[in-house]
This record gives sequence, C-alpha cells and structure tokens, in this order.
Amino acid sequence: MAGHSKWANIKHKKAAVDAKRGKAFSKIAKEITVVARIGGGDPSANISLRPLLAKAKSVNMPADNIDRAIKKGTGEGNDSVQFDEIFYEGYAGDGVGIIVQCLTENRNRTAAEVRHCFNKANNNLGQNGSVSRSFQRRGLITFSMETTDEDALLEAAMDAGAEDFEQQGDSFVVNCDPSSYPEISDKLEQAGFKAIDSEITLVPDLLFEMTNVEKVKSVMGFIEALEDLEDVQNVYTNIDVPDEIAEQLDEEDG
Repeated sequence: MAGHSKWANIKHKKAAVDAKRGKAFSKIAKEITVVARIGGGDPSANISLRPLLAKAKSVNMPADNIDRAIKKGTGEGNDSVQFDEIFYEGYAGDGVGIIVQCLTENRNRTAAEVRHCFNKANNNLGQNGSVSRSFQRRGLITFSMETTDEDALLEAAMDAGAEDFEQQGDSFVVNCDPSSYPEISDKLEQAGFKAIDSEITLVPDLLFEMTNVEKVKSVMGFIEALEDLEDVQNVYTNIDVPDEIAEQLDEEDG
C-alpha cells in the first residue's frame, strides 16, 4: 500500500471532479470495451472484466453505459472499435517516477501528445522498464471510514484472502493479489460492504518523498495535464506527499 496514502487523498478529490464531468465514466467504459473484446462480455467467464465492473459500480456508472461499453467490445454494438494499450514511462520533478497508461486507436497521436506534455513540463521520458520495474500490480478496494466498521471489514477482508489492510486518510484500503481480487471484491460486496473505489493498479515498491510545496504543485500539475489527455487512462507515480504538505494543498484548494 506504500505510496498511496497522501497521494490517494489528492487523487480521490480529482476523481470526484472527473466523475461529474463524465471523464471517469468514459475512461472506465474504454477499459471495459478493451477487456470485453479480448475475453467476451460475460463476467463469469471473463475474469478481467469483473474488476472493471466493480470499479464502474464504485463510481455509480449507469448500467446502460456499462452495457454499451461491453457491446462495443464484443462487436454487438453499432460503434465497435479497437483500442491498443500503450505504456510510457519517465520522471518528473527531482526524480518522481511516472507511468502513463494509454488506450488509443491512434498510436501516433497518443505518442505525440504524451511526448509534448513531458517536454512542455521539462520532464523526461524513459525507456520501457526504467520505472515500471519498481512497481507491482495490486488489487486495491477502498471503503469510507464514515460508513464502514473497521473491525468487521478487517475480519471479512482477512477471511476473504486479503494480504493487507490499512487506514489511509479517511478511508480503509484492502490490498490483495490481482488474481484474488475478483473473488475478494465479490465476497466483501456480498457481506454488505460498499466500496468507494475498486481497481487493479500499480503500487510503487519505494516512495519518493517531496517536501517542497512548489515542486509538489509542479508535479501534481504535470500529472493532471497527462490525465486530461484523451487517450490517457491512468497515471501511476511513486510520489509521497507528507501530511503537512497535503493539508496545505487542501487549504489552498479550499
């Protein structure tokens, strides 16, 4: 779970804004389309589809949007499309690791836009593996502290096979192996726990702590610029923002 506590709080605020603008829905829909094209639209037979459906539910994505995305992937819809997944890696600030996950139907456009974003911020693109070798794929399921009993969730998560449980800000986060994620997610939902975020993501092995407010702002602004690109699905980083810096940024955001 290392590296997600302070950064997760910042990203959750942005995720709420994205959801209002429809960005969260469109990004999840694109992922669902890709996974449905590869493994079919039946979540019982396509294990990769299940975490995305859980993620869609966690942001209250309408069932019609989910169904349309699945049909687009399986070719049943009128607007079927094929996306390619591309990863870019690089560094920001004084050495913060950045991994950019893209889904695109136009590789040249995506490469040019990501490269321009890095160059504009005076940051450096790296070779494949230069950053990702320091990250691990993990399943993370997040619950609100306000509506969740900690002891009950901890017991249910451990019984379901989770590997770690941690409080992060005003949330509880269940950490598990990606292969166990669909089953654990299902069990927790069946036990009555409602996730506010649920995904298979990349988690850094080591953190890069930043204590300079202006540099933190610069890196955050760069990451948000990447996330605003049409073809960018996710941006992963090993940045660690101390509590006092995160609180200062919260106050400035109002």
